[in-house]
Amino acid sequence: MPVVTARGLVRTFGAGRAARRVLDGTSLDVEAGEIVAVLGRSGSGKSTLLHVLGGLDRPEAGVVEVAGQRVTGVGERQLSALRRRHIGFVFQFFHLLPELTGEGNVLLAGRVRGAHPEAAARGRALVDRLGLRGVAGSLPHQLSGGEQQRFAIARALVNDPALLLADEPTGNLDVEAGAAVLALLRELAAEGRAIVIVTHEASAAGIADRVLRLEAGRLVPA
Repeated sequence: MPVVTARGLVRTFGAGRAARRVLDGTSLDVEAGEIVAVLGRSGSGKSTLLHVLGGLDRPEAGVVEVAGQRVTGVGERQLSALRRRHIGFVFQFFHLLPELTGEGNVLLAGRVRGAHPEAAARGRALVDRLGLRGVAGSLPHQLSGGEQQRFAIARALVNDPALLLADEPTGNLDVEAGAAVLALLRELAAEGRAIVIVTHEASAAGIADRVLRLEAGRLVPA
């Protein structure tokens, strides 16, 4: 059974003549251990697709299931619990809280209600595993882009999600740091996670098991 299943997703922005349907019957399955890269021109709806898969945005039509649970058509409380337990997000701009240290950002994700009971220990172990112990006490502005992104990935993994959604995860990194992050994502997939990467970079698409393109609201083989 796929970790994430999406069927017939529809999402429109604007109204009347200005309306633009960025998802128009989009469907996708991603298995455990699989990396799927989604390419597409700027504004094609790639990030919207990721947000709908992760329950950050609601489609007008269609169904999404993650780890056997409905994402679409459920209440906000149930959706929040599902995101905490099963979905990790990694963004291009890291979204680390500036007043917390790198490790503090990671551990914060384990303090929310419903977090994995071993989240704190897992967070510290992830900081060590990702080679960040030496800068764990630094604030985000004191870290390199690659370090910030690795902390962001550690934060996304604190609750051991089945699905990792990555929106342009190497977009703000230099070539070396980007390559390290991509190697890490490949490792994480090998542990049995499903990973969806939205990207415009050939290097990021290169680590994927499947590469799809979002065109006219539908996913097609790239």
